[in-house]
This record gives sequence, C-alpha cells and structure tokens, in this order.
Amino acid sequence: MRVQVDLSESPLAWLARRKRADGRPWLDAAQVRAGERLRADYTRAGLVARVTADWSAAGGGRTRRSGARGGLADLNDAALDARDRVRRALAAVGPELSGVLVDVCCELQGLEGVERKHGWPARSGKLVLRLALSGLARHYGLSGTAQGPETATTRHWGEDGYRPRMDAPGADQCTKESDGKNV
Repeated sequence: MRVQVDLSESPLAWLARRKRADGRPWLDAAQVRAGERLRADYTRAGLVARVTADWSAAGGGRTRRSGARGGLADLNDAALDARDRVRRALAAVGPELSGVLVDVCCELQGLEGVERKHGWPARSGKLVLRLALSGLARHYGLSGTAQGPETATTRHWGEDGYRPRMDAPGADQCTKESDGKNV
C-alpha cells in the first residue's frame, strides 16, 4: 500500500514556506521529510482517527463473527511494521516531544489548537515542533546535525598521528606515524 501525501494540507508545508528573521525557512528540508515520513507510517499503520461511520456490517441480516473488525487481527504485516516504526520514532524523540509530532504531523492539527490543548503560550508551538522534528530527523538519519554541527571535527580514539595499517595480516593493528611503533 502506497500512501499519498498532499503537502498542501500539511501544517509542515505551511511552516516550511515561512521564513525566519534571517531569511532561512522556518523548517529545513530534513525536518519536513522526517515529519512526512512519520505521517506516512502513521497512515500505513491505520492509526489515523476515523471521521465517518463504518457501515460495512450494517444491514443484510448478516451476523458478525466473534472479534470486532478493526482490531489487531485485521492488520497485515505492513501495517504492523508501520506501527512499530511509529513507536520507535516517537520513543526516539521522547514523551515530551512526541505528542506535538502526532498532533501536527499525523493528525494535521493546527499549531494554535495544539498550543491551547497543551496550555502553551501563543506562538510557542512552532519552536516545540521544530525541536521535535530535529530529533525525528536525527532518528531517521536525515539531518546533517545528526553527526554534530558543521564545525565539528572527526573524533577518534587513537593518538595524534595514528594511521591504520591495511597491508599486513592483522590489519587491525595501528601504527603511530611519528615513530613507526605499533600502538
């Protein structure tokens, strides 16, 4: 099952079109992709709230089997996998930030309503959502900040000047460039 995402109805698309004071978009591409990925999995998992009645069992004099429709028994493997991905993604951002992701990304609630629901000050929802989306992008491996800021240097456990030796048996040994001794 392929989930179609209409970005025109997404609160994330609205925020991505907004600019910060310095002219950059309020949400970067990785944050938007992470939010839409969560939304797609949420939809695949069958977690979207129904807004209409299910009339499939009504009429016709048919009797229902034991077990209600729409339970875990009716889910296929893809839906169960999607539920697991949603669960892991929300756990990765933590309970403090997962609620705003579900409200805005999955249930498509507006930020003003989310702020009222959580008792937050006006216009604070954008910042909380941005923090949550950054954590979600890091979980999905979409964010450049997942490895640290752009100015960070590569870190390693070896001493200064060490280089791995790959030409000999036991290539896992490392040598120190300055004196050629094995480390």
